Amino acid sequence: MRKILLMVLLFFAAVSAVAQSQSPPAPLRLKTIQGRWISLADYKGKVVLLNFWATWCPPCRQEIPDLIKAQRTYRQQGLQIVGITYPPEKISEVRRFVRKLRMNYPVAIGTKATKAQFTSSETLPLTVIIDRNGAVHDVIEGIMYSEEFDQKVKSLLLAVPTRRLN
Repeated sequence: MRKILLMVLLFFAAVSAVAQSQSPPAPLRLKTIQGRWISLADYKGKVVLLNFWATWCPPCRQEIPDLIKAQRTYRQQGLQIVGITYPPEKISEVRRFVRKLRMNYPVAIGTKATKAQFTSSETLPLTVIIDRNGAVHDVIEGIMYSEEFDQKVKSLLLAVPTRRLN
């Protein structure tokens, strides 16, 4: 009897943990460095990586070439990376940086409040992984290494989206 009770408790704890880790993000609407407006709703059905970064951040600069490669490699499987600059940034400087690195994904202007929707951490870079159903799947503080990408993002790219009941 104790074993059954323990198994039931473990099951509900696991279900509760999964439900807590996959919460929908707040509505997010950002202006790109080209002056266009984008929102998470624009990428419905895709796996979205929101990557908070800054031109003055050495780890961010180190990570961006890997993100460019991932966007090129996995675009057809439904990956969409969105770079979000973190203040203080001059738009002209960000545009030069984006052109120089040939970033192949949209770059939006972020604020501290934008980042605070996902974490209170001041760490950069910061990547928010959003699944095809629009739920926050994970938040990675610091550089996202290839092993983390394989484990946390590739699995979502292979998963079939489920329909949300609203």
